[in-house]
Amino acid sequence: MAMQEILFAGFGGQGILSMAKFLAYGGMDAGKNVSWLPSYGPEMRGGTCNCSVIITDDQVGSPIVITPDTLIVMNKPSLDKFEMSVKKGGTIIIDEDMVNRDVVRTDIEAIKIPAQAIAQEIGSKTIANMVLLGALVKKTGIISIEELLKALKEHGKERYYEMNKLALERGAALVDTQVEVLLT
Repeated sequence: MAMQEILFAGFGGQGILSMAKFLAYGGMDAGKNVSWLPSYGPEMRGGTCNCSVIITDDQVGSPIVITPDTLIVMNKPSLDKFEMSVKKGGTIIIDEDMVNRDVVRTDIEAIKIPAQAIAQEIGSKTIANMVLLGALVKKTGIISIEELLKALKEHGKERYYEMNKLALERGAALVDTQVEVLLT
């Protein structure tokens, strides 16, 4: 497996750090080398927040992600700030309920997911991040959904496991649907 550099971005309080953390735990538990590097302002909720995750079979030279392979954005300011940094041929996964513009670049793949609406259907908008994380894992194959679920079970709160599991599965299923639509 090649190295995968991922940048998660949004507002504080949207679960940016936690979805990145579960991905990093999943990678570690799968025997990969990982780094998890959060960046956020003193405002906490409502301020900007991003987190870099690197997962690889090789050594991680630096935890800083400058040109991510994949960008997950949960708000428009994050898309505005980081869109141009994504590697050519990379992917941007967008919470389309929170981002009201299209991706400008044509040399990357954009996947729009109505994460807030799906999370609300499941039972809580606070799990929109897990919908996007499911889409990321399905799209990149960086770890399996089973490895991610194991990390969630071992490192998350038991009372949220079933709801988070459903959110991950729904996000992964949407990637399959979008790929089918693009191919037809």
